[in-house]
Amino acid sequence: MATFLFRLGRFCYRHRWQVTSVWALVLVLTGVGAATLSGTMSNTFSVPGTESQQAINQLAERFPQAHVGGATARVVFVAPSGTKLAQTVNKTAVEQVVAKMTTAPEVGSVTDPFKSGAISADGRYAIANVTYKVQGTELTDADREALAQTFETGRAAGLTVEASGDALPASEAAGASEGIGVLIAAVVLVITFGSLIAAGLPLLTAIVGVGVGIAGVTTLSGFVDINANSLILALMLGLAVGIDYALFIVSRFRHELQAGSDGRTAAGRAVGTAGSAVVFAGLTVIIALAGLSVVGIPVLASMGLAAAGTVAVAVLIAITLIPALLGFTGRRLARGGRRTSEKGSMGERWAKFVTRRRVPVLIVALLGLGAIALPATQLRLGLPDDGMASTTTTQRKAYDLISKGFGPGLNGPLTVVVSGSNRTETTAAATHTAATIKALPDVTAVTPAVLSPDGTTALLNVIPSSAPTDQKTTDLVKVIRAHKQTLYDETGARVSVTGQTAVNIDVSDTIGGALLPYLAIIVGLAIVLLMIVFRSVLVPLKATLGFLLSTAATFGAVVAVFQWGWLSNLLGVSETGPIMSLLPVLLVGILFGLAMDYQVFLVTRMREDYTHGAGAQEAVVTGVRHGARVVSAAAVIMISVFGGFILSDDVLVKSIGFALAFGVLIDAFVIRMTIVPAVMSLLGNAAWWLPRWLGRILPRVDVEGEALGETTPAADRTPEPVH
Repeated sequence: MATFLFRLGRFCYRHRWQVTSVWALVLVLTGVGAATLSGTMSNTFSVPGTESQQAINQLAERFPQAHVGGATARVVFVAPSGTKLAQTVNKTAVEQVVAKMTTAPEVGSVTDPFKSGAISADGRYAIANVTYKVQGTELTDADREALAQTFETGRAAGLTVEASGDALPASEAAGASEGIGVLIAAVVLVITFGSLIAAGLPLLTAIVGVGVGIAGVTTLSGFVDINANSLILALMLGLAVGIDYALFIVSRFRHELQAGSDGRTAAGRAVGTAGSAVVFAGLTVIIALAGLSVVGIPVLASMGLAAAGTVAVAVLIAITLIPALLGFTGRRLARGGRRTSEKGSMGERWAKFVTRRRVPVLIVALLGLGAIALPATQLRLGLPDDGMASTTTTQRKAYDLISKGFGPGLNGPLTVVVSGSNRTETTAAATHTAATIKALPDVTAVTPAVLSPDGTTALLNVIPSSAPTDQKTTDLVKVIRAHKQTLYDETGARVSVTGQTAVNIDVSDTIGGALLPYLAIIVGLAIVLLMIVFRSVLVPLKATLGFLLSTAATFGAVVAVFQWGWLSNLLGVSETGPIMSLLPVLLVGILFGLAMDYQVFLVTRMREDYTHGAGAQEAVVTGVRHGARVVSAAAVIMISVFGGFILSDDVLVKSIGFALAFGVLIDAFVIRMTIVPAVMSLLGNAAWWLPRWLGRILPRVDVEGEALGETTPAADRTPEPVH
């Protein structure tokens, strides 16, 4: 591996114009593909095989006029204090808004609250439901604005008009979030290298990598179904790992120059050593992300594969485009900044402190992580609703008005589907089912059954007394489902439950059932990969245990902030509530890959020194000395990039950004920079133990560049860049 990458690095350095031109062409071609071949990305959320999804599919088939799966909006009208909506002036204003909404682009149907009876007991509140013919992602900004503009008629008449749903214009996102992260990354790179050229290379190549990755995913959307959220995750990880991978190679290149190598040899050795670590670190990230496909939730599979593809591009750019661009800088990168091998550095002092006091350091670190992880025991999962939106948004205002006028349960009604063999049986079964559900605790109302045109399916809306994310509503869904067999025995009809709370239960169950197989796959493959890299049994096991510790601490922090509200004002968390159901498995996959990144980068250098003759304790110190500054810079860059997404108004994006930033903080500085050297010091030579029989089975890949030795191939005749 190291020898092949050494030659690749020298080749790209020597043929810098050709390699750079190829990547420029790839960027242009993927950009053209994204502009001409892309399709519409979906924003649907489905969990195939679950009861709630089967019910949704059944409704879409039996009630085509309802446009199930299309964009929706729930419009709330409130009469001025002391008046009622039934009064002539108010009623006229409501009817005018309803008429205008009916003619808005792509609208399939609009319910008139005076005809549907969706008016509160006090007569001040009313709800009109708008259903679109197309999904929310297919609506243009003009379509959304056209709907929002219809509200002005009611507002001009003195009514309060607010709306929720995916047909509304999206809240204005923090468009500068990515820019802030990149700006901080640039500052960190300048401080690390003391050179604008050296700092600019990782930023440039990361942007190219993200451009190719995002454009490639966008192009594929014209041929396969891709979820719109996939681009967010691909952007997050593409920026973070793209900068980090380039940072490691540029740093090693600079170290080799300062050690006296010529530019071509330095590029070859940088790619042969740091590049080997990049390849294997990238593989662990790709395995973890691609492994999300086994969970059984299409949106996770789409996000994971898109991000994995972008990471793969980042790896390829790191080992080809970076050495090519280094060919244009030559030995100029050796100037400025401190020598990376400088003795007595802060990293070396920290490593000596940790190894001398390894037991107390381990105790303090483990106790601290345990304390941070404690809130994770109170983790509650759910799907975000408008009740968690910012209080300044129309979606949140509509949610609060509905709760005030009709009760919180109307924000998330349950949909009960009754399936019979004929109209008579279905009608009787629906009536009996409605009566049974109405008698259950926490039920406010059950709407009259609506039959499908063929008479074999009935639709009941159940209004709980509690909010969609309330535990009582979850219990109600479980109670209704527990009655399914009894209702079938009594009526001969099959009953299924869907709706927001029901979908959340099914998502949680699906993720819970898939989490262990998923962990087994990614952890198993990563352990094998790390055994190949480190030629050790204990190092991969230690790396995995460290990942579990950082994950537990991250879950604890996420619960404390997003569920309990700690530091909510500082982080812009306007409302607390259950943690997004998808976050745990998404976080496990991403954090595992990133944790292995730092494990590979840091411990590979320890392994390199150990195989080159250093003692076990000395290898720990020198490994940290060489890697601490770069790993710290890489971690700060990742934290900055992920932290920028905390500025987003989207709850899922904000929580992912916070979780990844905090997870990297803990994993890089507590696990890899503190616990790892302490444990490696305790283990001594045993850290590198590998049974002989296993050593014969595992392939040798020489990640640490042992085969390179101190020799270099004969110099070629290609001139160095002028500097």
